[in-house]
Amino acid sequence: MPVEMTEYAEKALTSGGLDKEQAMELLSRGRTEIMCGANELREHFFSNKIKICFIINAKSGNCNMNCRFCSQSGFNSTPIEKYPFKDEQELEDIVSAWEKYPVARCGIVTSGGALTDEDVEKLARFIENRRTKGKEKPLICGSLGRLKAHALERLKQAGLTRLHHNLESNENFYPNICTTQLWRDRLDTVHQAMEHGLSVCCGGLFGLGESWEDRIQFALELKHEGIRNIPINFLYPHPGTPLAEQPVMSAEEALRIIALFRHVIPDATLRICGGRVSVLKERQYEIFAAGANAFMSGNYLTIPGAGIETDLAQLRRLGLEPTL
Repeated sequence: MPVEMTEYAEKALTSGGLDKEQAMELLSRGRTEIMCGANELREHFFSNKIKICFIINAKSGNCNMNCRFCSQSGFNSTPIEKYPFKDEQELEDIVSAWEKYPVARCGIVTSGGALTDEDVEKLARFIENRRTKGKEKPLICGSLGRLKAHALERLKQAGLTRLHHNLESNENFYPNICTTQLWRDRLDTVHQAMEHGLSVCCGGLFGLGESWEDRIQFALELKHEGIRNIPINFLYPHPGTPLAEQPVMSAEEALRIIALFRHVIPDATLRICGGRVSVLKERQYEIFAAGANAFMSGNYLTIPGAGIETDLAQLRRLGLEPTL
């Protein structure tokens, strides 16, 4: 344990993470204590090692879910490109272009409540063909909606190692952002993935109108479920969605959310994804000082992100090392 660890970081380390009351107390403390503690915990568990991933928007638009924040929902009118599942060569071209970088994972992301069996088979063949050619890196993950047991088993056999499936918020707040599916249904997909031996990446989206108490409760729910790969996203208010006029979160608030999660789940991989560029802007590389040990590079689903070369240069500047 570091000799001069801050008070709440020490509590988090010795107890396996802050409880609700302690987390609320932490938020009343000054910025220096919150951020220093989060950075101390990151360094304790992960040293200077940082994991990088990227995603491919493999099937865009026309989603039958009514998520109030989403540019791809068929209930909303954001002007985006819409297309069916990309063919295998197009996926391979994108992934191959990233192979020269120290990037651990590629997430194949598809719109819709659940991927069809036909598209599951397309993805399975893509993963199998890469393995047949000896292409083991980057590892392929899937963000594929609510999948049934047979689809999860098929993808695992093909070589999928991790399923990404966000819960978005805590259970009580969730009906404010989506009514076409239940939070418990989403959690059931997470459980099924775990039961099939897949690693799970599961987190949420912040800036939806939730309270700090909601955020703490969400962190505790993820912790209770044993989830230790947690993507953290910040709302980009897309035009044509019901949240188009939602105020953009400040960079300082976003950094405090990361630091909060580090104190509640100190050994988790916290991966900063959507909103890193649009919300944090010139402060985006402060995410590591706030406790993050992973991030997504490249473009997001329907808006551009930061370039991998820029990200790698900033890691070098900070003395941080990308790791597979």
